Amino acid sequence: MKKALVLGASGGMGYALVRELIQRDFSVTVFARSKEKLNKLFSRYSEVTIVHGDAFNQKLLAQISENQDIIFHAINLPYGDWQDKLLPLTENILQATKKNNAKLAIVDNIYAYGKHMEAIKETAIKHPHTKKGKLRLQVEKQIMKSNVPYVLAHFPDFFGPYAENTQLNFTLQSVAANKRAWFIGSHHIEREHLFTFDGAKALVNLSLQDKSYGEHWNIPAARPIEGVELIKLIRDLTGYEKNVGTVTTNMLRLLGIFNQHMREFVEMQYLNQHPVILIGEKYEERIGALPRTPYKKALELTLNAYQNGTT
Repeated sequence: MKKALVLGASGGMGYALVRELIQRDFSVTVFARSKEKLNKLFSRYSEVTIVHGDAFNQKLLAQISENQDIIFHAINLPYGDWQDKLLPLTENILQATKKNNAKLAIVDNIYAYGKHMEAIKETAIKHPHTKKGKLRLQVEKQIMKSNVPYVLAHFPDFFGPYAENTQLNFTLQSVAANKRAWFIGSHHIEREHLFTFDGAKALVNLSLQDKSYGEHWNIPAARPIEGVELIKLIRDLTGYEKNVGTVTTNMLRLLGIFNQHMREFVEMQYLNQHPVILIGEKYEERIGALPRTPYKKALELTLNAYQNGTT
């Protein structure tokens, strides 16, 4: 039986990766800070070993990486910690991977690409113009220089069960609770929202192909979609009748006076004005069909997780 370690297993993409790996008959070690949350998500699975702790504890990280075939890095630090902690965290993970002769599969975003007015392939030149984009590009270079066998997947903003800090989940949480909901950005611009279970399936597929390693991969969503269509699908699924407001950049700036996360979030709002759209033809040519759950089904599964605790 193959073994995998999922770092950041209590987050949305981490949870989806664990579920995908279990279905593929992996023995999975899950790791995150919160023991309570890990137990809630995974205690019913006999294939899962739960370990909680701090990923900056290099000794612990090296210990839980022993005898793992693949390490999945899905840790999502708060924006406010990126400047001081993103590179050291990556170095800890690289050292643990290298020490134990494992492979590394990385969940990444699209920030390093910077602004692009047309849909982009992996060959697009990366000219990040934000602090966070520049940091993500530094991390990419750090990984490439490490001599660790890696696959790095660029994902658009995603949504799904337990993906608490994503834009669409921000809306879905309120809908599930029948509270006034808000949608971040214009309702009339097409953007990509990737369902976490699709992203996890794609990354696991990549991790199992030796030819995937040493490369970056774009994993697009099912399709670009406008907010108005998403909101209609949500209403059709739930019968939600309340007005859905618009969170503007100026509103985020105002909230940022009192909230550091919102302050950091403002910088990335260019993606809600000029969205980066990914082209996934490299994956389709070399790996196979991209996993693409229709939005209605993906929204239903996510809402069920909020309302019933099931997926």
